[in-house]
Amino acid sequence: MIEKLEGIEERLDVVNEKLCDPNIINDQENYAKLMKEAKQLEPVVEKFREYKSVKAQNEEAFALFNDSSEDAELREMAQEEWNETNAKLEAIQEELKVMLLPRDPNDDKNVVIEIRGGAGGEEAALFAASLFRMYSMYAEAKGYKIEIVNANETELGGFKEISFMVEGEGAYSRFKFESGVHRVQRVPETESQGRIHTSTATVAVMPEAEEVEFELDPADLQIDVFRSSGAGGQKVNKTSSAIRVTHIPTGMVVECQDERSQYKNKDKALKVLRARLYDIEKAKKDAEIAGERRSQVGTGDRSERIRTYNYPQGRVSDHRIGLTLYKIEQILNGDLDEIIDALITADTAEKLKAESED
Repeated sequence: MIEKLEGIEERLDVVNEKLCDPNIINDQENYAKLMKEAKQLEPVVEKFREYKSVKAQNEEAFALFNDSSEDAELREMAQEEWNETNAKLEAIQEELKVMLLPRDPNDDKNVVIEIRGGAGGEEAALFAASLFRMYSMYAEAKGYKIEIVNANETELGGFKEISFMVEGEGAYSRFKFESGVHRVQRVPETESQGRIHTSTATVAVMPEAEEVEFELDPADLQIDVFRSSGAGGQKVNKTSSAIRVTHIPTGMVVECQDERSQYKNKDKALKVLRARLYDIEKAKKDAEIAGERRSQVGTGDRSERIRTYNYPQGRVSDHRIGLTLYKIEQILNGDLDEIIDALITADTAEKLKAESED
């Protein structure tokens, strides 16, 4: 581990040196890449330098309390310091192990999220709208920007499906464990007998793919233009600005009618299509790499039931990590950090375990 950390420290010195080179400063693309790399390396190097400093104190204290020529009081103080720095070293080593885990290359990316009402008809569509509201409020609290790509609204204000983008640094790292089937248990407003109904909605979270990462062949695309319309024929756009993109090889269709500009709708639709196709490729690669030892936290399998929102009991349960919180209202109002942090911790623990088994 120390050898690896020394290599990272050396690399940061090289990167910082390059960032002072006038030729690189004038090359915006190269400069931006190096700045990003420096930003990723700095916390690790900072922690490693702290480790080296504490280790030096630890060795000094050890030498002092083992020196029989020193007076007893000084040796006792040295032993206390040695015990303290030992505990500190252990904690720093654990932090460094986590920092050295391979980073998910998609973590810093924007995300495309698609929510679809599942079993439960209108109640499922209303639940899909609740999930969209929850994610919107969470994104807003994190300082992310949300852009709706396409929404298929129902008469009662639910969504049969809604696609939207979340833009902001680290958006994928915060949303990536939301993929899967979300289940709600509540008494619908339309239920006169007061019976609890169970409905579901499916959430798909995909990292936005850059054009360089996933190139779309124009020959594979069929692009249709049509007039957009809202629920029940409302909010009708008089101009033909809505876009439907069909990816001919897969039959995948993406519609975007949120913007008044045809160009903006096309751009958004292509981003969603690129993200979907990239996500399929990513899932194939993940399955090949991880094989049987795939993390249950991070499978992102859309058919897997991941969470239940139980209104009568006021609880939210995440089935992957056995976490139950009795604060459904706060969670549906966007207070998701406790769940997301617990999922990230569980995923990190599984990765550390896998590393130690190798």
